Amino acid sequence: MNPRSGRVLVTGGAGFIGSTLVDRLLADGLDLTVLDSFDPYYPEAEKQANLRAAQQSPHFELERGDIRDPKVLEQILSGGGFSAIVHLAGLAGVRPSLERPAHYADVNVRGTACVLEAAVRAGVPHVVFASSSSVYGERSEGAFRENDPVERPISPYAATKRACELIAHSFHHTQGITVTCARIFTAYGPRQRPDLAIRRFAERMLAGKPVPVFGDGSSVRDFTYVQDLVDGLVLALDQPLGFSILNFGAGRMCSVLEIVRLLEKALGITAEIEWLPRQIGDVSRTFADISAARQALGYAPKTPLEVGIGHFARWLKERQ
Repeated sequence: MNPRSGRVLVTGGAGFIGSTLVDRLLADGLDLTVLDSFDPYYPEAEKQANLRAAQQSPHFELERGDIRDPKVLEQILSGGGFSAIVHLAGLAGVRPSLERPAHYADVNVRGTACVLEAAVRAGVPHVVFASSSSVYGERSEGAFRENDPVERPISPYAATKRACELIAHSFHHTQGITVTCARIFTAYGPRQRPDLAIRRFAERMLAGKPVPVFGDGSSVRDFTYVQDLVDGLVLALDQPLGFSILNFGAGRMCSVLEIVRLLEKALGITAEIEWLPRQIGDVSRTFADISAARQALGYAPKTPLEVGIGHFARWLKERQ
């Protein structure tokens, strides 16, 4: 079945990345169902606001429920006509996973197994799963490649994402379902979660509060603009590849201090920095080699970091 020939289920579709993807797929004319538990990790009102435009579309349906509940998944998928699932739901964040590792394993790993099992039972042939660059662990040099060893995650969150990739492969091998695991590198942009660094920094700057920087500020991340990431997810949705793991990043590095400087320019505010000890579980660098996704899908991120930061800053100011 062509992924665009039927309805698409987006789990976690009320979140930052999910709602941005939903808007894009609705603009492309697809029929969508979003399943979201509205977990209180951050305010439900913000997630509802993310879906405000989508809820005006006759092609959109919203279901509240937990991916760990087989009855919820069966009820949604039992009507047939679903051609694909984009599975974005799960618990996010490295630091909270240190405090609740068993809960993260339950939601992320068991929840993903439930989604894949429901897809097989309902005859949904294709799943795009949101994995994470966290699976690469601590690396001191070089770009991260999909064939790099990933057996040493340094947080429970990272471990759950790697476990999900392995479960997805087992479903492909035994059931024939096609799965693309998208290893997502630090996403940013409008609708960004409140706990993520760029938004946290910007909100504190606007409030006249110091910006917390862990370590010496030299940590680098492959910051990826959310619309570029969504482009990649759409390409992965449209082009099943059997079983695949692909990096979705910008293919460049930027330090935390550089991000602060870009925010200063975009917001017109000079930041006061609060220096704090480096956090357990945080990696010192992420850097995506995106050549495999480019070759397999035509993935080509195009948003310069300073442009993306400008878009984010305008969105945040409009919310104040």
